[in-house]
Amino acid sequence: MNFVFLSPNFPKTYYNFTQCLKNNGVTTLGIGDEPYDQLSQECRDSLTEYYKVNSLENYDEVFRACAFFSFKYGKIDWLESNNEYWLLRDAQLRTDFNITTGLNNDKIDGIKYKSKMKEYYAKAGVKTARYHLVTNLEEGLAFIAEVGYPVIVKPDNGVGAAATYKLKNEDDTRAFYEHLPKVSYIMEEFINGTIVSYDGICDSDRNIIFETSHYFPDPVMDVVNDQLDMWYYSRKQIPEDLKDAGRRTIKAFESNSRFFHCEFFVLNEDKEGLGKKGEIFGLEVNMRPPGGYTPDMMNYANDISVYQIWANMVCYDQGYFDPEQRPYVCVFASQRRNGKYQHSHEEIWANYGQNILTYEEMPEVLSGAMGDFAFMARFETEEQAIAFAHYVLTRTEG
Repeated sequence: MNFVFLSPNFPKTYYNFTQCLKNNGVTTLGIGDEPYDQLSQECRDSLTEYYKVNSLENYDEVFRACAFFSFKYGKIDWLESNNEYWLLRDAQLRTDFNITTGLNNDKIDGIKYKSKMKEYYAKAGVKTARYHLVTNLEEGLAFIAEVGYPVIVKPDNGVGAAATYKLKNEDDTRAFYEHLPKVSYIMEEFINGTIVSYDGICDSDRNIIFETSHYFPDPVMDVVNDQLDMWYYSRKQIPEDLKDAGRRTIKAFESNSRFFHCEFFVLNEDKEGLGKKGEIFGLEVNMRPPGGYTPDMMNYANDISVYQIWANMVCYDQGYFDPEQRPYVCVFASQRRNGKYQHSHEEIWANYGQNILTYEEMPEVLSGAMGDFAFMARFETEEQAIAFAHYVLTRTEG
């Protein structure tokens, strides 16, 4: 099997995907814009061959790289980046090289455009926030008259919480339309809810191979826009209503043979015209691994390798692991460079060194959403994980 992996060096742990494919006897072919001698040794060892392009943004260059691999190794069986930013690029390359093991151009819109996702959520029987594709001020104000302030505006095709805003009043709304972005935007009613995710891997028939869930106390939009501290944690038990909504969502979307990261709101209060407190609403789907180092959190919480489970899915359409094993709660907590905290890094290590799994300074491209100095730790209970996060993130007054 010939597998082309785009950008195997970023995030830095993604070499695990190609290494686990290689463990299964796959020919692993990497394409990236990092010079070969600057790749980590682990990344180099995981690849059969690497093709450097000047820019992954240049489609012609990446196309020529794939053509070279196709000429040298034969037909490309799989092509993937497992990265939200490159999903459209992946689909175009699969289309051009007749690779049928992933989403091609005719099916990619449903997992890239937030407005299209609404149709699939409806098919799954999962409620979503009411929305309006941004056109002009008059139509925007008419939509707001229906749902009320605040409203959320974000790119219809966007990554994470980038360029996402909350419009709280008519002045905000008029200012937004005065500087209307050139890309397509979607406007949604604001949901007072807590974000929970349903994450995992599914097979070629959209059956769940691996599933887990993460709890996000603070909305990522607020973390990015207000530069809040970031923390979230995995859950030992997936709530049954979330599991049900998640499984129906995966069955409804074009999600064959993929990692998935589905985000839901759990309503914090009743809202007229929307739903009751505790109800689950679909936010958006991302048919790739959750961001940052969340795959490693899955590993730590479950004592497994989701990279190997994914590679097994690719090769055998099965996971080959114990799905009942979930011994820990893994928590991510990060401090901001300009923040003043009650506890130093030395104190954190002194008190929680036996629980801490990783500590690192986050790369700039991730720090806006993920913070600057990140701790990852695991505990036997959610209460212990939450206490750790509070210890790391409690700031000094003033």
